[in-house]
Amino acid sequence: MTIVDPNYDADREARRERRFAVITKADTWFRVLGLAWITPLLRIGAGDNPKAHLGEVWRLLGVPILAILAFLVLWGTLAPQVQTSLGAIPGPAQVWEQAVGLNEDAVRTRERAADFQARQDERNAERIANGEEPVQRAFTGAPTFYQQIWTSIKTVFFGFLLATVVAVPLGIAAGLSATANAALNPIVQVFKPVSPLAWLPIVSIVVSAVYVTDDGWFEKSFLVSAITVTLCSLWPTLINTALGVASIDKDLVNVSKVLKMNTWTKIQKLVLPSALPLIFTGLRLSLGVGWMVLIAAEMLAQNPGLGKFVWDEFQNGSSDSLGRIMVAVFTIGIIGFLLDRLMFTIQSLFTFTNNR
Repeated sequence: MTIVDPNYDADREARRERRFAVITKADTWFRVLGLAWITPLLRIGAGDNPKAHLGEVWRLLGVPILAILAFLVLWGTLAPQVQTSLGAIPGPAQVWEQAVGLNEDAVRTRERAADFQARQDERNAERIANGEEPVQRAFTGAPTFYQQIWTSIKTVFFGFLLATVVAVPLGIAAGLSATANAALNPIVQVFKPVSPLAWLPIVSIVVSAVYVTDDGWFEKSFLVSAITVTLCSLWPTLINTALGVASIDKDLVNVSKVLKMNTWTKIQKLVLPSALPLIFTGLRLSLGVGWMVLIAAEMLAQNPGLGKFVWDEFQNGSSDSLGRIMVAVFTIGIIGFLLDRLMFTIQSLFTFTNNR
């Protein structure tokens, strides 16, 4: 005899199961985005036993928050004890004040630029009414902190894309051909350890000699920084691509021979799908290296971007300089983290990896 629980609600139970299925599916992307702590909270909110998930919430959310708080307390305690020529090392409160100040400076600069454009439009309207040609002049104010950030991001992505275009085909060739690998290996071993500070003067001289136009698509400073990023960041992608291609299952290679695939079909149908996880690992490493190289290149060459911002503040020597430099340091670190998560998300979309 079957005993039916009078409190059992089949529809409610079905809805509960659907909620948990959605949460389980979303958990994959939470892990990719570094938000895995959301999953146990959602499960608790959906009616699961809180005790089963509180430990996970503590590990994924509580421990990191506690570590950050401990870091801030230690920083705030020790920083005032270190005296420099510009005063004490700024603590968290002082750095936050400088971050707010940089934001206010950016707002004021945007307001001045808008006023400048409004006055220029008014003068040009009068010129047109008098039958004269309008005159367009660019606002010449110093770039804001946000503009410096955007310049650095554009530069690193341009250099990273150039590196990818060069490194992936060469890596595929090295992985498929022992002869190509033997030819490329000495070049990789010689140039891979070269510092960006050594590449920068060479790139500057070559760009100045070759890129002689003044009205091209790119500024010379942009090309110098981007090409320096390319030369320093292509090696991880090249090496990982070659390794991924060389590690393809030999049975699959034999199948391609039996099917008499041409080279392009073999690369498209066999090589790339099998090697994509390692290729994306190389791309993630290359983007991280490129971001570090870019800051050094901008500082040394005085090219626009976050590196130049740091150097200008160092040269400024005001009482606010240390705090502003630390704002830039945290900004560089946060952007580097976000770039890595972006590449990891793209990798997850294309490789279907379960390695989170």
